[in-house]
Amino acid sequence: MNAPIHPFLLQSDLAVLQNLLQDIKAERVSGSIGSIDHDNQSTLDKLAALKNEPTICCSYDLKDLPVSKDRGLLAFLLQRYISWAQTIVRNPVDVVFLTHILLYFSTSVPSALYLYYHFSYVHGVCHWIMQLYYCGSFTLMLHNHIHNNGILAKRYAMFDYAWPYVLEPLMGHTWDSYFYHHVKHHHVEGNGPEDLSSTIRYQRDELVDFLCYVGRFLAFIWIELPLYFWRKGKFGLAAKSAASELTSYGFIYLLARLNFHPTLFVFILPLIQMRIGLMVGNFGQHALVDEIDPKSDFRSSITLIDVPSNRYCFNDGWHTSHHLNPRRHWRDHPAAFLKAKREYSEGRALVFQNIDYLMMTYRLLKKDYLYLADCIVPMGEQIHMSKQELADMLRTKTRRFTEEEIQEKFYKAGRG
Repeated sequence: MNAPIHPFLLQSDLAVLQNLLQDIKAERVSGSIGSIDHDNQSTLDKLAALKNEPTICCSYDLKDLPVSKDRGLLAFLLQRYISWAQTIVRNPVDVVFLTHILLYFSTSVPSALYLYYHFSYVHGVCHWIMQLYYCGSFTLMLHNHIHNNGILAKRYAMFDYAWPYVLEPLMGHTWDSYFYHHVKHHHVEGNGPEDLSSTIRYQRDELVDFLCYVGRFLAFIWIELPLYFWRKGKFGLAAKSAASELTSYGFIYLLARLNFHPTLFVFILPLIQMRIGLMVGNFGQHALVDEIDPKSDFRSSITLIDVPSNRYCFNDGWHTSHHLNPRRHWRDHPAAFLKAKREYSEGRALVFQNIDYLMMTYRLLKKDYLYLADCIVPMGEQIHMSKQELADMLRTKTRRFTEEEIQEKFYKAGRG
């Protein structure tokens, strides 16, 4: 593992990464496998000390903000904001969610409205760039919303229900489709053969296969998802998912007929970029699939530490932990990982640092396995593998599964 530790690392990431580095050092010195519980408690204590510390914004930890009483007006206003926000969000640590909702309603919404009032290409391009910057954090905030039936306190349930319908189309989501695809479909199928975003039928280091993967989603998800629910006998979900897509497309079409240029920048371009981004990200999350046990959550997804996805996208890098418990609070992933560290090690899970999902996809398509090997944080038997051996191991995880292998690994194994 030769990747540098990023100075902008989250405190929780740093604690877990230092723990894993101690494991690596101890096991390489001893030459044996199995000393991975040497200092878990002290690291868990560090994480517990951070557990109730509210997150105010993505860019800074609480310790970096002027919240102490001796720092004047700014500290006073910030403390008042935190106290007020904690009465609105469901979990007191999630002040950041209200921060983002206020940000989007004070920038995206008025900017979009003004484009329809007075359009200019300069404003249109700037608005599109702003939405591109927002879309990652927004999507993972929405991700928390759809998994937990909201993010605000119960007395604000009506607004909590309504705000996604205002913001989703501005960020490139069709109404409710993320919920139907991600919660009701992807987490049910888990990258298996019936998952419409599954990677297993693609050679995951080939550009042509990747383009087919993204292209299929862009062109056909609007009909394939309702048909999936219909085949499963979930006729209500079939009707709702079809209605969400078609209603959204109809809304955008009507706006485009009335005023095309602002609609292009406010709705059409964000929709295209979001759909591509979701598939590029999902490809990176599930490109490395174990050839022996592809049904295992430990072996069909990855964990990323020390990445922008954890700071700006609410610990999205802890993807294996999320699949193990989709309703786990985003702040609890590092401690959950540490408590299950032996299971991760014995399950031959893949953990990386200093590489995010988009770059993971890019490096795989370049077949740059030596670069990826440098980013691995090895666990268990991986600790004693050379860089070339790690690279060769990763290469085996991107091979396309044949239909015969799919029957053997996913269906016959289940009946056995």
